[in-house]
Amino acid sequence: MRHFTSVHDFSSIGDALSKAKYVKENPFADHELGKNKTLLLVFFNSSLRTRLSTQKAGLNLGMNVIVLDINQGAWKLETERGVVMDGDKSEHILEAIPVMGSYCDIIGVRSFARFENKADDYGEVILNQFIKYSGRPVFSMEAATGHPLQSFADLITIEEYKTKARPKVVMSWAPHPKALPQAVPNSFADWMNCTDYEFVITHPKGYELDSKFVRNAVVEYDQDKALAGADFVYAKNWAAFNDENYGKVLSKDMSWTITSEKMALTNKAYFMHCLPVRRNMIVSDDVIESERSLVIPEAANRVVSAQTVLKEILLSL
Repeated sequence: MRHFTSVHDFSSIGDALSKAKYVKENPFADHELGKNKTLLLVFFNSSLRTRLSTQKAGLNLGMNVIVLDINQGAWKLETERGVVMDGDKSEHILEAIPVMGSYCDIIGVRSFARFENKADDYGEVILNQFIKYSGRPVFSMEAATGHPLQSFADLITIEEYKTKARPKVVMSWAPHPKALPQAVPNSFADWMNCTDYEFVITHPKGYELDSKFVRNAVVEYDQDKALAGADFVYAKNWAAFNDENYGKVLSKDMSWTITSEKMALTNKAYFMHCLPVRRNMIVSDDVIESERSLVIPEAANRVVSAQTVLKEILLSL
């Protein structure tokens, strides 16, 4: 594996899960693999789980780890070509990226959708510039349109807690006060579509996701109908994707909040969310604090997903 941006960088779901299982059972077995190798983690956006889990993964592999916050302690970066740099941005990303590459062996990048230009967001301009100009293997720590490390951890968690071979997994839109990127739901759909699970996406009309991620999923606009018989409920907000309303909040309908009444419609489903979560908007206190909530095991598996990916990249060096 040279770069990691989606589930399709693994040869198969089975291969990814097998390798993750080994890493989880043997977290320090490959400590020598990363000896004298440097991991650079570049953050254009805030992070808690991604920052800590990926640092921990690198350390478990014996790597040196450098963390760079672009918005704190670094020059403000210009990302557009052809501009006259007479504003507040002192350095161009096209010089910054190869400089970063000269200081490390692997680069992780976290850069959210800006909702300024759909073509730029869905063209993954920032992530692809790192891949093109750094000269190093690059992996996504959440990009404009995907969050593959999160979805890998989600899959690991479902595999650990499922009680039947083909569980019903429902991803439900839920209300939020701000416009959030489609990265997490896109990736979750992408990974779930590579399994043989029964996979359902439910959301209000107007919140349809990119068809290349939805693929074979059943789309149900009636949340109650979608939740019936579910074994796992993955709640997440996202802004509108369609061209006319791209990046906009179309609804804050609180009837879509995941409550104990909603969970009662399921097959005693486990509740999942990537965190951070807006309590009593996305999910009620009693649901997220219940014994069927997997948000903490899910977050813990972020170390496993990151370490599995880093190990594969190190093996390719």
